[in-house]
Amino acid sequence: MAAPMQRSMLKLLRSSSAALKRSFSTSRVAASSSIIQHKKYSTEPHFSKYGGRTTVTALSGDGVGPELLSYVQEIFRYAGVPVDFEELEINGSTTDEETLCSALLSVQRNGIALKGNIESKFDEPGFKSMNVELRTQLELFASIVWCKSIPGVYTRHQGLDIILIRENTEGEYSNLEYQIVPGCIENLKIITEAKSTKIAKYAFEFAKTHGRKKVTAIHKANIMKLGDGLFLESCRKVASQYPDIEFNDMIVDNASMQMVSKPQQFDVLVMPNLYGNILSNITAGLVGGYGVVSGMNIGDDYAVFEMGTRSSGRSLKGKNIANPTGMLLASCDMLDYIGCNKHAELIRDSVMKVMSVDKVQTPDLGGQATTLEVIQAIIEDIKPKTTSWLHA
Repeated sequence: MAAPMQRSMLKLLRSSSAALKRSFSTSRVAASSSIIQHKKYSTEPHFSKYGGRTTVTALSGDGVGPELLSYVQEIFRYAGVPVDFEELEINGSTTDEETLCSALLSVQRNGIALKGNIESKFDEPGFKSMNVELRTQLELFASIVWCKSIPGVYTRHQGLDIILIRENTEGEYSNLEYQIVPGCIENLKIITEAKSTKIAKYAFEFAKTHGRKKVTAIHKANIMKLGDGLFLESCRKVASQYPDIEFNDMIVDNASMQMVSKPQQFDVLVMPNLYGNILSNITAGLVGGYGVVSGMNIGDDYAVFEMGTRSSGRSLKGKNIANPTGMLLASCDMLDYIGCNKHAELIRDSVMKVMSVDKVQTPDLGGQATTLEVIQAIIEDIKPKTTSWLHA
């Protein structure tokens, strides 16, 4: 029995080593062959544009995703946004290769997508997360979640303005898990110098572009001295190239405590994949919850916009009480990305006025308005503004 077990373990270790080498090699090639030319959010993008209109892939997602995307389209219609949607149904139940390939081809063709959250099943060992597959196969290396206090929305901490940037394609999300023997699992966390340097560079460029003063690297290098140590060292090397931006680092468990006790100390955070996911959700909770925060997934060639947290809102589906703010703000980020800044500003201003001034708020913010009432209030605020455009 010992010999077969040893051969099995050797085979697994060899496959793990080969996968690591492929990941490391790919990262080095990607880093050396791409020159990052930062615009407001991203590298040089390409879009599918016909007759002055941009085609955007709409990925339905689970829970309230489909209905929120339909509200975005309705508001775009009233705002006169020159965008057409190519709609695809993809969710936690459509995990076949054909559906994934269709989604990937659509995003690759159009260059940009707006996405509902897709549920990832954790009780099926062979289940592949569609979220992770989309991010890795489209090489969306940067996740950006911008958490900002909203006037008129009561929270424990006020005046927050925190940008969280996470590496989006490796770390604990590398999908390299193996059962060595029954009851013993090997899970590989991949950290490469190339991708750590790339996300650090992106974070500092983002901070520079947006006039931010400080970048904080989040890590666990006190325990994971090689993996997180490499990430931290990569961040330090990049930081030395930006003398006008303050740099510090913080261990992830301390950062979690500091985020809920003294969040005002943070400006821009850069971190590996898992830590970024956790801290983004914590910070979103500080400014009003998953319903009010948008998220961006940026790559060299493609971009996918979605709500800032991974909740699909399954329990809210069909109840007409889901907060549409996060998805609407994500659509505004998308419009900024494709150069429709005037339309983005129009919709964003109306969303904020309805929520902060008119106090038309859904139950998650302590209000009593339905989703449709919020949408209708936004449309009514938009109508006279677009009419004035026609007569300008």
